[in-house]
Amino acid sequence: MSILVVLEQRGGKLVRMSFEAFAAGQKIGEAVGVPVEAAILGSSVDALATEAANCGATKVFALDDPNLEQYTADAYAAALEQLVKAQSPEVVVFPHTYQVRDYAPKLSARFGQILISDVVDVKTEGGSVVFVRQLFQGKLNIDVRANGKPQFVSIQAGAFRVTPSSDSTAPVEKFAVKLDPAQIRSKPEAPFQESQRSVDLGAADVIVSVGRGIKEKDNLPVVEALASALGAELAASRPICDNGWLPMERQVGSSGQTVSPKLYLAVGISGAIQHLVGMKGSKTVVAINKDENAPIFETADYGAVGDLFEIVPALVEEIKKVKA
Repeated sequence: MSILVVLEQRGGKLVRMSFEAFAAGQKIGEAVGVPVEAAILGSSVDALATEAANCGATKVFALDDPNLEQYTADAYAAALEQLVKAQSPEVVVFPHTYQVRDYAPKLSARFGQILISDVVDVKTEGGSVVFVRQLFQGKLNIDVRANGKPQFVSIQAGAFRVTPSSDSTAPVEKFAVKLDPAQIRSKPEAPFQESQRSVDLGAADVIVSVGRGIKEKDNLPVVEALASALGAELAASRPICDNGWLPMERQVGSSGQTVSPKLYLAVGISGAIQHLVGMKGSKTVVAINKDENAPIFETADYGAVGDLFEIVPALVEEIKKVKA
């Protein structure tokens, strides 16, 4: 028995969400006491499989076939069906990407199972795994238990922190798939492309995010100075972007970008659940708010209760001293 994590690659590179899915797979594996394995699909994927071997898996399966060079739901579902039948994993874990949304329901249906999508947490109750999903844009959490094996789940972006690379290298096993081109009914198309953003907050290591506590647009330079001092990207909660004070592409939350930086500074943000959904994958969260009962402090690793117009300039000055 094992946990199988299906890694996704685009243009010959593993996507970050694949490693987040693997972190979720590790948590599931620890909960049920079984090893975690990984799989990578494509054509000429030796280099990718070698890279994946350092993520902490006990084994990496390379599903290498010319019919997998370009993504199609038929080919991916057929290839993974063969691997799942051969390995009989307890749980199959995917990153919740557009590609996974396309083929994973097809795959799970072949086993008479459902896809439990957009999972944000994993826990155990009575010796069984329980998956946590969100409803109504993060206003409610629900526990989902699946019957039968294997179970199929996809992991929400930013829900699990990426674990450091392992010191050991897992063995790579080439898994020979048998794909009949006649079974591939759809023709490969260009991969889905999200609308281009001039700012990719998801790639930022440090983010300074501002909320309604800034009071008015003319006060934004206060937090811009902090972002500049830290070499951070500037982000915001929804009200700031709705008011047009910052571009919508800088919004963090359920209707904005999902981020997982090493450091997230929430300045004047109360911590509405819609915002927390977008930043809860941050490694360290620092909150500055004058309301000591603000929900953001329940998520923060460090908090400062006070007037941001006093605290932030003082922080900037201290940062400049350190850099001097």
